Amino acid sequence: MIKKVNNVFSRKDVKVTSFFCGINKLQVIEMDGKIRRADVSLEKNIAYIEKRFERCSDVVHQKMMIAKKSYPVYVVYMDSMIDRDIVEGFILKSLMYQLNDVPSENPVKYIRDCGVLSADVKMLTDMEEIITEILSGNTAIFGENSGQVIVIDSKSFPNRGVQAAETEVTVRGPKDSFTESVRSNTILIRRRIRDTRLKSEQIKLGVRTKTDVALMYMDDLVQPDVLEEIKKRLKSFTVDSILDSGSLEQFIEKKWYSPFPQFQSTERPDKAAASIMEGRIAVIVDNSPMVLLLPTVLSCFFQAADDYYNRWGIVFFTRILRYAAALIAMALPGFYIAAATYHPEIFPTSLALSLAASRQGVPFGLAVEVLLMELAFELLREAGIRLPGSMGSALGIVGGLIIGQAAVDANIVSPVVVIVVALTALASFTIPNEAFASAFRLIKFSLILSGAFFGILGFTFGMLAVLIHLSGLESFGVPYLLPYGVSGLNPDEDFKDSITRFPLFTMKKRPVFTRKNARRRMDFKKR
Repeated sequence: MIKKVNNVFSRKDVKVTSFFCGINKLQVIEMDGKIRRADVSLEKNIAYIEKRFERCSDVVHQKMMIAKKSYPVYVVYMDSMIDRDIVEGFILKSLMYQLNDVPSENPVKYIRDCGVLSADVKMLTDMEEIITEILSGNTAIFGENSGQVIVIDSKSFPNRGVQAAETEVTVRGPKDSFTESVRSNTILIRRRIRDTRLKSEQIKLGVRTKTDVALMYMDDLVQPDVLEEIKKRLKSFTVDSILDSGSLEQFIEKKWYSPFPQFQSTERPDKAAASIMEGRIAVIVDNSPMVLLLPTVLSCFFQAADDYYNRWGIVFFTRILRYAAALIAMALPGFYIAAATYHPEIFPTSLALSLAASRQGVPFGLAVEVLLMELAFELLREAGIRLPGSMGSALGIVGGLIIGQAAVDANIVSPVVVIVVALTALASFTIPNEAFASAFRLIKFSLILSGAFFGILGFTFGMLAVLIHLSGLESFGVPYLLPYGVSGLNPDEDFKDSITRFPLFTMKKRPVFTRKNARRRMDFKKR
């Protein structure tokens, strides 16, 4: 169903009208009531291209004679977005000096077949599609007496290259990370999965940015209904720009009000490849070094890449430590306020006396103390992120020590509160996924308030509300609390890689993300 909307601009001979059509709001060029296509007249094509690229100094467009100066062509490309060695050093040189006379019948087709030294070539007629290709870094060659245009893949974007991962640092395992190029990122995954069943579907999102978005999945492992649901959500909105995977995530997530992420993001190609091998789908957005993995569940956010490269006993212990740290990061300040304010009798007598003695001379209530220190640590955290690397870490250490010690010396807060807040901050850094850790940081303040106003009862109801919310979440049909809240879907195989990690040789089946008849991934002889 196509619906006409407002005109974008108009001229006497050209009218541009926008339509909603499928996944994008396409600009359809009309001339004399017809869709604008490449003209057989080279001069008309030149006039149209120059008008569309008016005041675009980064566009290179040149009319030249080829085939020993016997046939005119018009070459258009974006400066610094093409490989000059390919375009100017091979293709144009071949057309000018090595190509023989061009026949009058189908001249552009003859040039493509006999003169273009590239296998990645296509013939287009739609001018809007041709302009999109030029803006994407390809080279267009217009010819005389032909309504077809040669488009050569000549992309060569400036990029920072493949570097070490910064946000997901590991001791053991690969060190490379994704970059801002969608093609480089798909190659990093292809390098690890050399299987023709690894599929890569590419679409464009954003009316103005026309951002490339690639979906990578294993054709025989992915669940078809999940794949269709993802494509449906990608087609469910129209927007003028998509600049990062974080923006795309917010457009297609279902329960946007939840603080918990419903997409797992990673900058590690090995982690993305491992997820694809489990039947999950990787969404790669051009200009973003973070790849989205879906569907996802709560246990995925506690898994680090090097968990599968280290011995199972060490990982068994660290996984339990991460879950305990998540609980501390979310609940410790609220529980301390509720217990110390309303129920001090739950503490041993000696500990209760120590807590009371440490608060002598403090002018604020316990809840105000905790909130002040929590906000101070959040400010330090935010300032450390915005400063350069070495300065940021120095600010976090020195600022925490100075502010904590100065606050205690000035009797603004008690030493116990500093310990509680510092332990909470330390526990939040233990969670491998930053977006997931941020959810616990946010919930922490609601539990502080509920504990301050209603004591242990309020704190308990706050924790219960979090659990109820988590049990109602899902990611593309997969329950968020799987395998803890749902059992029997995959004969308890998912428990082997959840709160603990069993030895790899015991994990013979893939998780529940995988198509039901393709979950077996290994078979060992009797050990």
